[in-house]
Amino acid sequence: MKNFIGIAIIIILLSSCDVQQKKEAKLPDVDVEVETEPGQLPTFDVDWADVNVGTKTKTVTIPKVVVVMEEEEIEVPYIDVDMPNSGDKEELTLRVEAEVEDKEHTIDIKEIIATGKNLYVISELEEKAQSLEDKKLRISDQVILNAPDLNVKHIIIGEKPNRVFNDEYKYVTDIADFKSNLKNSKVIFTK
Repeated sequence: MKNFIGIAIIIILLSSCDVQQKKEAKLPDVDVEVETEPGQLPTFDVDWADVNVGTKTKTVTIPKVVVVMEEEEIEVPYIDVDMPNSGDKEELTLRVEAEVEDKEHTIDIKEIIATGKNLYVISELEEKAQSLEDKKLRISDQVILNAPDLNVKHIIIGEKPNRVFNDEYKYVTDIADFKSNLKNSKVIFTK
């Protein structure tokens, strides 16, 4: 196969140029007395193929994926939190999302735990049996919270899907171990 490629390259190179002989070959004259006159090798004028490299605008058909976002009215849990010495409250949507592939999944906010100025949103990611057939899917759940400004941290129970989008959250397999490290905590929402 390598020999065939080499021969093909030589044929392409020879056929892509124009060779014109400028002078004829002349052999040296030889005298019996061993006197010689210098010979002359032929000279050639070679014109190589003219190659231009650039870009050209063409119309081609390419696949496009369109995601349509629609607004729909649904029931969303609403939590109103009054903390001592907290000041103003604001309405905040706590949304957890995961990007999955291969199989369908569900993600649900199971509970919200308050400790000091931190708010831990505990969600569960569960794999289903339905195949996605090489597609990716983004799933989410949300809760509306009316509370003072707090530091929100998302903890997801389950195996972290292998997608860069999922690096935003902390994934754990044992929530009891995580909860044992929380001090002075209070569960403010359970589903």
